[in-house]
Amino acid sequence: MLVVDDDFMVASIHTRFVERTEGFRVVGVAATAAAALDEIDRLHPDLVLLDVHLPDRTGIDVLRTLRGGGNDVGVVMVTAARESDTVRAAAANGAAHYLVKPFEYDDLRVRLEAFRATHRALATEGAAGQEDIDAVFAPVVGGRPVALPKGLSPETAESVRLALEEHDEMSAGECSEAVGVSRVSARRYLEHFVETGVLDVRLKYGGAGRPERRYRRRAGVS
Repeated sequence: MLVVDDDFMVASIHTRFVERTEGFRVVGVAATAAAALDEIDRLHPDLVLLDVHLPDRTGIDVLRTLRGGGNDVGVVMVTAARESDTVRAAAANGAAHYLVKPFEYDDLRVRLEAFRATHRALATEGAAGQEDIDAVFAPVVGGRPVALPKGLSPETAESVRLALEEHDEMSAGECSEAVGVSRVSARRYLEHFVETGVLDVRLKYGGAGRPERRYRRRAGVS
């Protein structure tokens, strides 16, 4: 793995996190976008831990350059940036996961393990089975891979997860505005996460009409 971050101390912490994880080792560290691209060409890592904010270009620019050049190296974005357009750009350009700083070791570990499962699923030649395909497309939510029902996308699921990280709780309408999807779509994702044990839901009573459903992360689920 290549670790890319312009903060030496942060890069050091992330390096230690990676090397605590079975099956992973850091082969290089880069502090700029230019150095990252050079090191990827030189080292051919399987995975890049890529910060968005770099001194010369953004991590999104690095990701776009890689994909534009036909390089499909795995990329996990690690950044304090939570803007929806940045999340969408990362997803659209094939980032495997998007992890918001600061994070704990286990937050990174589960994403590394999910990437390893995906990598192994596609390592064999020939046709992939349904389980292999599910391993590729299942996002990590609440610290574990979660297979999505038909009609729900991993990219939107990740956007919903990030929106919930910024609030103690949300309604479907609030989530809809934050993510940029319809209220009906937002509620489908929220209800799915309730069913899979990622979120809790409560009813808020007040005024006329039906009570409002309020969603929040379940205690103990990151």
